[in-house]
Amino acid sequence: MDYQTFLKVFEEIINNETPEPPYTEPQYLKYAKLNFSRMNRWQKTLQLNEELVNKVRKIDEPQKWIIITEPWCGDGAPIVPFLIGLTEQNPLIQYDLQFRDQAPFLINSYLTNGTKSIPKLVVRDEAGNDLFTYGPRPQAAQQLVNKLKASNVDYDTLNTEVQHWYNKDKGNELQKELLQLFGVGVLSN
Repeated sequence: MDYQTFLKVFEEIINNETPEPPYTEPQYLKYAKLNFSRMNRWQKTLQLNEELVNKVRKIDEPQKWIIITEPWCGDGAPIVPFLIGLTEQNPLIQYDLQFRDQAPFLINSYLTNGTKSIPKLVVRDEAGNDLFTYGPRPQAAQQLVNKLKASNVDYDTLNTEVQHWYNKDKGNELQKELLQLFGVGVLSN
């Protein structure tokens, strides 16, 4: 689905008086609502890295970017808007947003340490060959998650701390890591 469809489905989920599972669970619905607000804020405030934008603009062969996420995903809210913003820099990049927990269940082919961690970016060439994958989060955010989990904090605390990290970082680490991936021959120079 495209980004506008994704946002429409997202909005329907959070405004539905009788939502579908997993949003029948208060926790999932709570995080979906938070993430919708966060995603809208990121759309308005994100600053794309100029060097990364230049690399993306130099792509000279068609690519397909598949972004696997879910509305309840706390890491999706600050990452997906950046990925969409990058796809808009080059008409040779087509993208597809897919929900992790719905067919075709592509996430099963892109596990992170045996888990269905999201968001996940899969970049493919025109023939459908994977060029690289990225996700679920920048390394510094992952280190924070690991530290918080080792401290046995509750999920709300973990989520809040990670969101504070994203707010402070402003997408810089995500973009640096993507720039490194693009710098290893994935993009034409």
